[in-house]
Amino acid sequence: MLRRRRPLVRGAVVAGGAYAAGKHVANKQADQQAEAYAAGAEDASAQAAQEAPPPDAAPAAGLSEAAMEQLKQLAQLKEQGILTEEEFEAQKAKILAGS
Repeated sequence: MLRRRRPLVRGAVVAGGAYAAGKHVANKQADQQAEAYAAGAEDASAQAAQEAPPPDAAPAAGLSEAAMEQLKQLAQLKEQGILTEEEFEAQKAKILAGS
């Protein structure tokens, strides 16, 4: 019986070591991703603060809040590369004509 126990114990030790090593690598990657996400969030908030108009600025005359939101969404889509310049201008003209 002793001969059979040794391979089982050896296998358990090897498996436990592999598990611990894998867990260490996974934790390290999760920490790196969390740091990258935090850095990206700080950059985005700083950029939004720079681009935001002053709170006391008057909205453009004749545009409703919904039209302004649509224009902002269109601008974001254009910045992301989803809309081309021509598509953006066409949609912008439709929104401005409707207000």
